[in-house]
Amino acid sequence: MKKNVLRKRIILFVTVLLSVSLIVWVIWGNSALVLNTVTVASKNLPKSFSGFRIAHVSDLHNTQMGDENEKLLSLIKSANPDIIALTGDIIDSRDTDVDIALDFVKNAVEIAPCYYVTGNHEARVGADFEKLESGLGELGVMVLRNDKTALEYGGEKITIIGLDDRAFGIDVDRILESLSCEEDSFTLLFSHRPELFDTYVKNEIDLTLSGHAHGGQIRLPFVGGIVAPGQGLFPKYDAGLYTEGDSKMVVSRGIGNSIVPLRFNNRPEVILIELKAE
Repeated sequence: MKKNVLRKRIILFVTVLLSVSLIVWVIWGNSALVLNTVTVASKNLPKSFSGFRIAHVSDLHNTQMGDENEKLLSLIKSANPDIIALTGDIIDSRDTDVDIALDFVKNAVEIAPCYYVTGNHEARVGADFEKLESGLGELGVMVLRNDKTALEYGGEKITIIGLDDRAFGIDVDRILESLSCEEDSFTLLFSHRPELFDTYVKNEIDLTLSGHAHGGQIRLPFVGGIVAPGQGLFPKYDAGLYTEGDSKMVVSRGIGNSIVPLRFNNRPEVILIELKAE
């Protein structure tokens, strides 16, 4: 009898210990920001851009990593990027605070030039987005809304294209077709939606940076993400590098959360993209 009681107490203790450990691990994993490096090689990249570094930040959702995002900014600074790409949803439409986003960007532009495109949450907030867009412009951020710009480095140029999120009612295929040009040696696209990769490939984009998928929110070993907006269950494009022909896409797991308040096995990330001329 005493052995049965002891066995039950041991089982209960182990169960509680494992449960507490799991809870602590999940909470830690939602704030344990990580820097992941991805090398992208292309035959179209000008040689002077070989070694060019892009810090990719997506889906901030008004999250603060440390006081005034000190932890996030320190991580970006440690990556020593040449530019910073902000690929949408830096605010959250359910708990909008434009000042948090602008305070982060005010410090980010001191690290490197910033380029920004909208996400679906920006499309939902009306006047708050006008305040955000105006503030970004005043801070010197290159806001790309269905537009493109040339980026010069080492005496050579690449083309950066920026798309609004399709929640703004845009025809992505038509706009990309009007902006992409055969004369461009290398095209770098900033677009919030990874599920449109086929469209990016069709328009011969060399490299696309996207977010939106939140890494599939819950990630399982050997499976990947469970669910992503715009893709549903077991999303095809949830995180990391994807290649189709000469086109590549890097999808960020993002920083913050939206509908689902917790991530599982899915640490928030900044991606450092290192370009390489083949």
